Amino acid sequence: MLIRTKLISIPLLLILSSTVVADEAADMDKARDALTKQDNDADTEKALEQVFEAAEKNYSMLKRGGISVNYNFDYSYYGDQRIDLTVTPNVDSEGQVTGDSTISSANVSPVASHTMTNSFSLDYGLLDNITIGGRLPLVAKFETEDELTAYGVGDLSGTVRWQPFEYVPGKISQTYFASLRLPTGDSPYEIDETKSLPTGSGTWGLSGGVSASKVLDPVVLFGSLSYGYTLPLTGLNQRRGSSILREVHSGSSLSFSMGFAYSLSYDVSLSASFQGSFNDQSRFELYDTATGSTVSSVSGSQMSGIMNFALGVRVSPKTIANVNVGFGMTELSPDILLGLSLPIDVEGLKPSAGN
Repeated sequence: MLIRTKLISIPLLLILSSTVVADEAADMDKARDALTKQDNDADTEKALEQVFEAAEKNYSMLKRGGISVNYNFDYSYYGDQRIDLTVTPNVDSEGQVTGDSTISSANVSPVASHTMTNSFSLDYGLLDNITIGGRLPLVAKFETEDELTAYGVGDLSGTVRWQPFEYVPGKISQTYFASLRLPTGDSPYEIDETKSLPTGSGTWGLSGGVSASKVLDPVVLFGSLSYGYTLPLTGLNQRRGSSILREVHSGSSLSFSMGFAYSLSYDVSLSASFQGSFNDQSRFELYDTATGSTVSSVSGSQMSGIMNFALGVRVSPKTIANVNVGFGMTELSPDILLGLSLPIDVEGLKPSAGN
């Protein structure tokens, strides 16, 4: 039997099964591990998106009728090492397992996952203190373990931002926001895991929160707090080993970010931010084809954290380019984050304030 697990600081869990009698508990453990991995991938992508969006125009609103178009390129790298163990049970002459099993071979190999996202966002000033916007991501993925690739549209999203009070110099500026995520990308719960990779989360998502900033020239302090809820997903028919995935009930999430931006000159600025996210436990409903029963599998709550640094350079009197570099601080976060943000100057569109 081939067992694949991750080299981390906690003890390794070896799932052993007999070659003669199928072990139902081991099969359920495998399904749980696979489901948990998918859930972690989605959390990582969500955390990455929130970190890069923290530097966007959450703290300044477009004037009524104003339009802003932006291009963003995001890259994330996730790497680890996998150990492949071949475990052979000790069997007597009657076919019964006796004593401890024997590890006949072991192989350690590096595994890497690359994700590149090209996204276009459009913001429109509905009122002087209300801005609506949308985001279209184009995702490319590559995984070295199984040499899988994926290209396609990610999850579309829409956002409404509301600034209830006018900005007063020296006072804290507050902006309230609400977002809707549409499952337009390839769902991780519908694809064939052995042949392709997901480009989306596969679920509808709602989130809302508040962001705040304060100018202490030449420093700007900012932070945000948000709550996210994912709608349950039913009617699935995805095979996971000897089981079939029927339903996914993702847990809610709580995210926060804080940081500062420092203006070195009129043309150059630096910023540093931290973003953390707590995701409640998720529940998966699986149909066991061997026993004909439905079993619930629950993944534990998870915490992710990312540190991000950005350099803003004025490339023209009305255009500022932002370059982001970051790294994950938890096991669930990407190891390397890179990003580039540029406003798109389209003739006929009114540029946003500050560009």
